[in-house]
This record gives sequence, C-alpha cells and structure tokens, in this order.
Amino acid sequence: MNRLLPLSRLDALLLLTTLIWGSNFTVIKSAFRELDPPAFNALRLVLASATFLAVITWVQRRPASAEAPRWWSVLRTEAAITRGDWISLAIIGVVGHFLYQVCFVGSLSRTTVANTSLILGLTPAAVALASAALGQERVRPHHWIGLALSLGGLYFIVGQGAEWTRTALVGDGLAVLSVVCWTIYTLMGQRLMERHSPLGVTGLSMALGTVPYVVYASPAIRATDWTSVSPATWAGLVYSAMFSVCLAYMIWYVAIRQIGGTRTSVYSNVIPVVAMAVAYVWLHEPVGWVKVVGAAAVLGGVAIARLRRLPFLMPAEE
Repeated sequence: MNRLLPLSRLDALLLLTTLIWGSNFTVIKSAFRELDPPAFNALRLVLASATFLAVITWVQRRPASAEAPRWWSVLRTEAAITRGDWISLAIIGVVGHFLYQVCFVGSLSRTTVANTSLILGLTPAAVALASAALGQERVRPHHWIGLALSLGGLYFIVGQGAEWTRTALVGDGLAVLSVVCWTIYTLMGQRLMERHSPLGVTGLSMALGTVPYVVYASPAIRATDWTSVSPATWAGLVYSAMFSVCLAYMIWYVAIRQIGGTRTSVYSNVIPVVAMAVAYVWLHEPVGWVKVVGAAAVLGGVAIARLRRLPFLMPAEE
C-alpha cells in the first residue's frame, strides 16, 4: 500500500533550493536595473566556477580515508575521469550552463514572466518522459498524477492573464529550449554521478560551460561601467552566484543522485509559488484566491509525487 515518505533531510534541502531559486528572481530583476543580463550572468558564473574549482582542489588534496563519513562521497570519489566523462561533462556544461542561461535570459527579455514561468513549469514532465523513454527510471502512475496536479496549479499561478502575442513567440520558443536544456542536463548528470561526486560533476561542468558564456557575453562585459555598480547590486550578484548557482546546483545534483531525476524535478514546480510569495512580501504584489488555489495544487502535486511503493525508492541517506 502506498504511503507518503516522511520529510527527509534531502527533502528539506530541496525545499531550501526552491526558496533560493524563487527569491533569486527578485534579486536578478533588481540587478538588471544596473547591469546588462549577459554581463551579470557571466560574472556570476565566473564567481561560482572559481568557487567550485577551489573547493574541488581542496577536497582532492586531502588524503583518502576509509573512515570518512558517508556524506564525503558528495564531495569526492576516487574514480578517475575518463575521456568519455570529459566529453559528457563538456556537453552538460554547454547545455546546462551556457545554452540554458542564454535561452532563459533571452526568453525573459522577449516575452512575459508569466509565459516563461508557465513553459518552464513543463520541466518535470519533460524529465519524466525522457527518463522513461531512456529506461533510466520507472515513472509510476502517482508520479504522473502529481505532475499533472502541479502543472494545473502552475497555470492558476502564472497562466492567468498570460500574453500570447506574435512578439512573444520568439521568447516562448527560447523558454521551450530552456526546458530541453535542463532536461538533458538533469539526465546526463544523473548518469555521470553513478561514478563521480555531485561536487565534481557540478563544478567541472559549470567551469566548462562558463568559458563559452564569457565569450558570448564579452561585448556586454566591455560595455559595462563596473565602477558605477552599487553595493546592493554587487551583494545581489554574490548572493546569486554563491546560493542560486553554487549551493542550489549542488543540492539539485545530490538529490538526482539519491532519488532520481523524476522525483527531484517535481520540486521545480514549487519555485513559482516561492517567487509569488517573495514578490508579495518584498514587492507588495497582490495575491488573489486563484493564485492561492494554484499554490495549494502545486504543493499537493509534489506530495503525491513523493508517494512510494517499494523500499528502494527511499533516499540513500535514510
């Protein structure tokens, strides 16, 4: 008989990730008042990549120990990186850290936030379909029910009043490409982490994806007057790099490794709910009963998707 999994430490970390990514919308919007989007993204990716590489170097220099705690495998594995691994890391770096950022920012600049958010809400369904097609995971009926309920909730949150005009078609198309990029990133990363640590996969792929992004953003970087950037914007950039990129990406990959891409991706449906709540508190944007119903549907869908049938679906940490 199905029963709901108790809230684990991993679930708590995933909810923390939704809080970080949801609040990051407000942080980024504020920074875009002073910085060009590609320049902002390039700088935060460079900062995040440098942080990851520094931590990876520190971890690899520490002597291996048979008495290391279980969580140490999140930071380090002894498996050598093969040529095929480097190719896979380069692919997910380009797809998940370069193309995704280009498409996401391009979408926001061309279409409405409502359109972009609604389309990105298709990510869990895309991950589930791709995972099932590749035979990586068995997607059960209650997963589909949870996904459908969450998607319905997303429509009530961001779909009401969305503008579908000809001028927004390019932006909508870029949002669809963002979904494709994140799906590839999630599934390929899951396979890499069968042998390597989440820290290594995330940090190395990010560094590899940051190089082409800096080249792409170089005109915007040169055109920016960095001396005029306010302390608040610098603080927002550091927050976005350290929390939204470094910490949140790490948690995301740890979750993929522990519970699979399908269950992990469902939590991305919570992000619009968090974004709505943050906007209500900090920007005083109105929240009507329709959006409250939508938020309840999203959270209910996540709860249903966490139902289990077999013990091996439990996170490894438990």
